Amino acid sequence: MQRRAPLTSLVWAFLPFAVVSILHVVLLATGSPLAGPTKLLLMPLLAVPVLLSARHLIPRSTLLLLLAAVLFSWLGDGAGAFFPAAPELPLMLLFFGIAHVAYIVLFARHLAVRRMPWWALVYVAWWIAMIVFLGPHTGGLLIGVAIYGLVLGGTAAFSARCHPLIAVGGAFFLASDTILAFRLFLPESLPAWSSPAVMLTYTLGQGLIVAGALLALRKQNP
Repeated sequence: MQRRAPLTSLVWAFLPFAVVSILHVVLLATGSPLAGPTKLLLMPLLAVPVLLSARHLIPRSTLLLLLAAVLFSWLGDGAGAFFPAAPELPLMLLFFGIAHVAYIVLFARHLAVRRMPWWALVYVAWWIAMIVFLGPHTGGLLIGVAIYGLVLGGTAAFSARCHPLIAVGGAFFLASDTILAFRLFLPESLPAWSSPAVMLTYTLGQGLIVAGALLALRKQNP
């Protein structure tokens, strides 16, 4: 019972994020004007279980890295709303790039439990394919997109060294960014439902990464 109680409390801590994630995807799919405001609630709600688990997050750098990843993801989500006078896409790449670097450091230094599996090579193939297909359509952003793609692939690859929930979350996060990239640079190639698909895979990815990280760190520091 003692082990089950903390796990139950963690599930309850994630519930608001899960509910608002589902609501946001539905609102986005139906074209509701409330999709924008609910998007800005996602990362603050994901920070709740992190903060509630703070005493288990040792060393303290794990707490800071998790919060940094969530914070900069939130800034990426709201780049257009928070900085209306600035170009949205470069800001999104910057903020999400920082978030991904925070995740990579967290995975590599604190959460890795195995060597890089051989199947992580699929992420190298993913990066090459993305450059081949999207490179000609990125214009002056090619170098930035290529570097950002390396960071995205790195997050997914390093997640493969961690708790299974983190590995699955890393794959979903990469799927979200892949769909988004095609929507940005080859919008005519995707159907309308790809917009809610971006957020469905995004919220799944972020939620699973954070849940896996908290479970792993709680196991290390009960």
